[in-house]
Amino acid sequence: MVVQESQDTKLTHSDSVSPSQQNRSNTSLSQFSGNSQHFTSNENIYYEPEEYTETDFLLPNQLYGRSRLTRSPQPKDANVSGALEESICSMVVQILVPFLLAGLGTVSAGILLDIAQSWEVFQEITEILILVPAVLGMKGNLEMTLASRLSTAVNAGKMDSPREKWMLIAGNLALKQLQATVLGLLASLMASLLGWMAEGQMPFNHIMLLCSTSVSTAFVASLLQGIVMVGVIIGSKRIGINPDNVATPIAASFGDLITLALLACFSQWFYSFIELYPYVLYLVNLSFLCLIPAWVAASSKHPASEILLHTGWEPIIIAMLISSIGGVILDKTVLDPNLAGIIVYAPVINGVGGNLVSIQSSRISTHLHLKYSPGQLPEGRQSCSNPWHTFFGSGANHRSAKILLLLVIPGQLIFLHVIHLIKGGHTLPSPLFTIAFLFASLIQVLILLCMADCLVHCLWRRGKDPDSYSIPYLTALGDLLGTALLSIAFLMLWCIGDPGSV
Repeated sequence: MVVQESQDTKLTHSDSVSPSQQNRSNTSLSQFSGNSQHFTSNENIYYEPEEYTETDFLLPNQLYGRSRLTRSPQPKDANVSGALEESICSMVVQILVPFLLAGLGTVSAGILLDIAQSWEVFQEITEILILVPAVLGMKGNLEMTLASRLSTAVNAGKMDSPREKWMLIAGNLALKQLQATVLGLLASLMASLLGWMAEGQMPFNHIMLLCSTSVSTAFVASLLQGIVMVGVIIGSKRIGINPDNVATPIAASFGDLITLALLACFSQWFYSFIELYPYVLYLVNLSFLCLIPAWVAASSKHPASEILLHTGWEPIIIAMLISSIGGVILDKTVLDPNLAGIIVYAPVINGVGGNLVSIQSSRISTHLHLKYSPGQLPEGRQSCSNPWHTFFGSGANHRSAKILLLLVIPGQLIFLHVIHLIKGGHTLPSPLFTIAFLFASLIQVLILLCMADCLVHCLWRRGKDPDSYSIPYLTALGDLLGTALLSIAFLMLWCIGDPGSV
């Protein structure tokens, strides 16, 4: 009887919505058909988690205390309308402030890495430098992905219920701690393997130090940044700011500095135990591994995080491998005394590129979640044959792509000047170095924005959630592109005899 009433309500609503909206609703409903669902008079719903996919607005509306059958489409339309009415001025202001904060965070990270490379542990175990892009890349793999998922949830109206909001947050944070532990371990093993391939040997105590350092850094940094990110998302929602514009760069602003500080401190601390108390390293690794079952159990409590528990590993592991290749390039470049200055600028170019492309990826993903069914694309976006379509169009995401690209040169000029001031202000970057750095950064961001537009639409067409897949790939490719382009720029400057400063 209750089912019949819900169906009548659905028919009533269908009379007041447009054909496209009705088709969108019917498509979404068809995804959950097959197994019987039981409705009670108070609209409690019993569900099987396997009926849902990761592209269904993170979770179907039924799981948020309201049935999709009886829900009015007005809140969704309001969100879409709000996104369309976002002015260029508002967009620039919302993007600019967190972008500058994130850039200052990457500058601080570069200065810190420049100081830490002279520490004994960095001199004795050079493979730690291979860890740097991989560990920093976890910001894109975990923090930015979390920010993008929660931003989509906010814009789709999925965090209006306090109970479901905190269930979603708790499940995602538990999943993130699990992923941080596993990624930290894999990154250290990858660094050990690449170090062994390069040098032909790798002492076992060095492997244990890399594992302890990487896992500890990833776990603690992920926990701290996750808490900050949840606060940013909730705060943005309350004050009426689009979290897509601010969440990912703010995650990055804290991410680089916190992660590098923890990496340097943990590595130096564990290095002091390596000779007299090596068992400390074993205990550290064992303690983090013992927490894995607890994180699995906690993340399984919520269907959204349970889906990602099974499907969310591919992008972050592949992204970690890509970032590790960038780490090898950085390690080999720094070993050359003539090119050692790259270590200050590598976190800056990689961080800025990752921050900008993550904003664009999150915006496109939210747009697709709100307006299209999984597998359904806007007209003219069935292929990626024209990469310039990213910048030339009338939509809000085309405008944001142009704005993000235009921010590169003035932003990097500010960050170069800040580096100059922090280093004492005794020397200025040479004109050739400035031009080479800006050109490398511009090419990096241009490629990343085109790839983001293509990748997000491609993932959506294949039924995969761009919030979980695109940012890890894009930030990892940003690390690889940035490190490679910057290394080429430094090599060319060295070949022509430019010292990089005047």
